[in-house]
This record gives sequence, C-alpha cells and structure tokens, in this order.
Amino acid sequence: MRWVLYAAGAALVGLGFTGLFLDSAPIGWALWFGGVAVAHDGILAPVVLLIGLALRRTGRAARAAAIVAGTVTLATLPTVLALGRRTDNPSILPLDYVRNLLLLLGLLALAALAPRLWNAVRPKRGGRTPEPSDPDR
Repeated sequence: MRWVLYAAGAALVGLGFTGLFLDSAPIGWALWFGGVAVAHDGILAPVVLLIGLALRRTGRAARAAAIVAGTVTLATLPTVLALGRRTDNPSILPLDYVRNLLLLLGLLALAALAPRLWNAVRPKRGGRTPEPSDPDR
C-alpha cells in the first residue's frame, strides 16, 4: 500500500511540474521560491533561534506564542505594508491590516499568559487547607 501512495505522490508532483513549465513562467516561479527560501532560512529561522535563546527561562507557552507571532508577522508583512494597494481600486487590501495584526499579537500575548494566570488563581493540590479560626477562643 505504501508504494501505491508513493507512486500517486510522484505522479502528482510530475503533474505539478508539467503544469509549472507549460502553463506559467518558470523563471518567475523560481524567483518566488528562492525568495521564500531566503525569507525562511535567512530571516525566520535565525529569529526563531534568537527568540528561543532569549526566552529559554520562560514557559513553553511564551516561546510558542513568540514563534507564532513572528511567523504571522512575517507572513502578513506584505498586507501590513500595503504592497499592491492601488488608489484606482479600493477593494484591493481594504482592511486595516496593522490594527488586525496588533489585535492578533495581543491575543497571542494573552494566550501566552493564560497558563501563568491559571496557576495563580487555581487552588494548590495536596496542601493543607487552613482551618477556620474559632471565634470562641
């Protein structure tokens, strides 16, 4: 069964490459793909490593939120910078993408703080419960 799936995958990859070379501009695609590789390997991966080092004493939630925030920021940078917005067509990039990104980053920060807040308000297990004071003493 595994070899059947490998063969189906290889056929789909071949179909994709055929479509790439027959129906599009391979040079433009190669430049786009190279740009994505540079953005990932030259920007995203080193930044994630540096953030991981900087946040090594924090919890997993803070590190995960920082990685997600960086990835979302990098992925949405063209819309935040309004690349492609034209004055003659207001329906292209019509939203306030800076505000939306800041809202999402705020939600990620809240999600990162949630485990600490939960631990702060949750009663401790296994500890002794304090006895009520006796007013008759």
